[in-house]
Amino acid sequence: MLIVGTFMGATIGCSDPTAPCCSPADLMIRIETGPSEVRQGDVVSFGAVVTQDGSPSEVSVDWSVEPAGAGLIKVDGRFVAYRPGGATVVAEAQNVRAEKAITISLRGVSDRTFSVVGHGEVRDRFTSDLWLNGGFAYTGTWGTRNSGTGRFQGNRLYAWDISNPSSPTITDSVAVTAGTVNDVKIRDDGTLAVLTHEGSGDGLNGITLLDLSDPLHPQVISRFTATLEQGVHNVWIDGDFVYAVVDGSSRSSGLRILDISDPANPSIAASFYGGDQFLHDVYVRDGLAFLSHWDPGLIILDVGNGIAGGSPQNPVEVSRKQTVGGDTHNAWYDPESGYVFVGEEDFSTPGKMHVVDAQDLANPREVATYTVEGTTPHNFWLDEENDVLYAAWYNQGIFAIDVSGELLGELHRQGRTIASFTYDGVGNCQSSGTCTWAPQWHAGHLWVSDMNSGLWALRFD
Repeated sequence: MLIVGTFMGATIGCSDPTAPCCSPADLMIRIETGPSEVRQGDVVSFGAVVTQDGSPSEVSVDWSVEPAGAGLIKVDGRFVAYRPGGATVVAEAQNVRAEKAITISLRGVSDRTFSVVGHGEVRDRFTSDLWLNGGFAYTGTWGTRNSGTGRFQGNRLYAWDISNPSSPTITDSVAVTAGTVNDVKIRDDGTLAVLTHEGSGDGLNGITLLDLSDPLHPQVISRFTATLEQGVHNVWIDGDFVYAVVDGSSRSSGLRILDISDPANPSIAASFYGGDQFLHDVYVRDGLAFLSHWDPGLIILDVGNGIAGGSPQNPVEVSRKQTVGGDTHNAWYDPESGYVFVGEEDFSTPGKMHVVDAQDLANPREVATYTVEGTTPHNFWLDEENDVLYAAWYNQGIFAIDVSGELLGELHRQGRTIASFTYDGVGNCQSSGTCTWAPQWHAGHLWVSDMNSGLWALRFD
């Protein structure tokens, strides 16, 4: 027999009428706060009050939702809705429960699609990363590709005129001694660029600095290789400093911070190694460096922010967070929300993006994930003005994700996917079809580098 009653619109009951705690005179629970209507993906809070013999009780409350697939509810009563329709929020204390009926509505993000504006083909080499500024762009090249007349190495950086998005055009290239030009970055003032070297063959891996006085025809300033001989996989450029990720899984690898105040004569300012496994990528913003350090996880350094007294010459670790699954590949930090969007590059499981709440930089917490079946993610770009994250997902193409508001739980179940697109069909990386490497939102268009086919300009319809 179930004893059931109502209190302020919330049902109360007890599954065992003989238990002393179940007497309404002894223990009562009511859901006192929380909405009756909830939108998919919005985080709301429910609160319950427990009384015994009419006085407040310290008995703990257990929260659940029925059906279970309707959403996620945390131990503190925070709830995020997944499935539209009716649901019931349940609060239980000992054998007494309170229920609140809720209605979940669709998130209602804009029903939009991508379309192709322009395409700059590169078919003889695999395309790697890209970076844009003003009316020009650069793309790197990766590995070795068999194409038509021979085998072509990833030893070039291409300069593009993108002033007409419908017709991106290669204007020049920089050839270097390398097997892969994996990464390229442009300094905020647009005067300087840096590219990376891996697999040089001559042991002189490292970086090359470029003068962008004529951005469509970049000129080499210097090549720096000291202590970078294992190869530089990714970089970030911030003012007079380049943050270089050195390949390998030992103390001889990790992060090198280079002083480029004299671009013709760079020098090592500092080093950092997080231990255990290799460093894969670095993102620098507001005096903080976010290191994607594979299984050690996301490591946050003070390189001038002031939170821990660090500087580019003396990086100081603030915190680290090992995301579930490891394989921490890349990160994007949004200082306004405090979220860090972290990629997990694991080809053996469904691809995941992890969301780390770093509002308290000293105590980052993983709060949400976004999953795509079929392959792993690669690089991200956040349109911070519109709270849209663009995520490259290799042969699954590009995804536009609504990341507005508080983020909690499984984002892919919350109606947050605005659009996805495979501009050349679901592909086979290093072969044919779509293989998206990196996106960048720029001047009203989404620019995408694709390993198999070059540079694409997309727009929302």
